[in-house]
Amino acid sequence: MSKLMDQIRAKAAAAYKHIVLPEGEEPRIIEAAVTVAKEKIAHLTLLGDEKIIRERAKLPDGIEVVNPKTSPLRAEYAELLYNLRKDKGLDKAQAEKLVLDPLYFGVLTVKSGRADGMVGGIIHSTGDLLRPALQVIKTAPGISTVSSCFIMVLPEGSAAASLYGDKGVLVFGDCAVNPNPTAEQLAAIAIASAQSAKSIAGIAPRVAMLSFSTKGSAKHELADKVIAATEIVKKLRPDLEADGELQADAALVEKVGRLKAPASRVAGRANVLIFPDLQAGNIGYKLVQRLADAEAVGPICQGFNSPVNDLSRGASSDDVVSVVAITAVQAI
Repeated sequence: MSKLMDQIRAKAAAAYKHIVLPEGEEPRIIEAAVTVAKEKIAHLTLLGDEKIIRERAKLPDGIEVVNPKTSPLRAEYAELLYNLRKDKGLDKAQAEKLVLDPLYFGVLTVKSGRADGMVGGIIHSTGDLLRPALQVIKTAPGISTVSSCFIMVLPEGSAAASLYGDKGVLVFGDCAVNPNPTAEQLAAIAIASAQSAKSIAGIAPRVAMLSFSTKGSAKHELADKVIAATEIVKKLRPDLEADGELQADAALVEKVGRLKAPASRVAGRANVLIFPDLQAGNIGYKLVQRLADAEAVGPICQGFNSPVNDLSRGASSDDVVSVVAITAVQAI
């Protein structure tokens, strides 16, 4: 585990936020919950059958177990969900049925203020996890698009770590959610990724909007989208150090940046890389992970009113602990 992840866990422990885990009967979730509680990283609520959960592990202090099917909060949550979704055609009977679903019960626990964030997806698809979060928690003010990022940590002491990012730490977005973002969505991804860089990775963001073109070196509608997104970012967040369109080498390599974009404050020193679409982002982070032996922390969901994070279905219990810690830090 990297120093950065150690720092994130320590920051989470200092804040001691309340995180709900809707897949509470899953053995990896239970194992992770025990670690989180023992290390006092967060206060947890596991959703599921209490008998099943307690048969699988002795739970330490700091863990609550709630069964959505028997909870006295069902009526309150059904009413809350109905009021949130009645304009979309949801009736009270449907709301009463949906609150029995742990994913809906989980986001309603966050929405009601009883928890600060939610982590799920170890046995559910990304779509199944994000749907109730989008319907109930919704996006943060000023953010129109939910997206994701990875924090990429290059091996400590490596040549790459001394050359790129912020001492080898970079943020890549979006690598998991939006297949083909519009210019407006790309701008929202950039702003959210900058915030993640600051709040989670602890670095001052320098945002590069990536393309196959640098400052007009190529003419194409795909490059035009990145140029338009860059202008939106600068208009919405003039305080951010953000620039584009930049090729990856112009964004990362000081010598190339000075040559290709001499007037840019970001070129050659970027630590937040915004990819033009999901294909580029997903390929990019996996290449860096494998070829540079970088630690890929994520995907981290960003843009929600309250933090919700999606686990890989192949996640280990230690992965779950890390994502809980990240979610707690996002909730600060």
